[in-house]
Amino acid sequence: MSKIDHSLFNADEHALQHAYGSCPQCQAKLQIRSGKSGPFLGCSRYPACHFSKPLHEYQSHEVKVIEGTACPACHSPLAVKKGRFGLFIGCTNFPDCHHIEKLEQQEDEQLGCPVCHKGKLLRRTNKFGKSFYACDQYPHCRYLLNLPPVTKTCPVCNWPLMVRKGNMLICPQKACQHKMASE
Repeated sequence: MSKIDHSLFNADEHALQHAYGSCPQCQAKLQIRSGKSGPFLGCSRYPACHFSKPLHEYQSHEVKVIEGTACPACHSPLAVKKGRFGLFIGCTNFPDCHHIEKLEQQEDEQLGCPVCHKGKLLRRTNKFGKSFYACDQYPHCRYLLNLPPVTKTCPVCNWPLMVRKGNMLICPQKACQHKMASE
């Protein structure tokens, strides 16, 4: 005899299924479904009904409202928010207003892009919070570095910049990869 009560797994209706409400298009139950971008709420009558919506309506939340600030678009207060790409400044009137600003200021020294010679290398953050340095002329120029760039010409291949890893300077060119101690 099993110690597990199998009747718990055979129930027609799960108690939480009613919490998601009904489909606004066909009034069938909404249920959690899974897709390539993760879980979402979808109509139980799929494929007859294609209604879906994100599981979390807006995936950013306010960390702190910034006193004495006003959104340039709608004059609502601005707030520090946390989203999937990290911290940013956004309007508290979201979703009616979509104004956002970068939280961190760029460094004083912006290096020119050695590939397109038009753009500057800017520090960016990916969705996992890791920093990288990319040309601001993207998508026309796709040059990027995973380590911080330094204004130092490589003595071997004459590439106009190197990257810093700890106390070492490394040439970012795959064919070169020259290493030297930083000064």
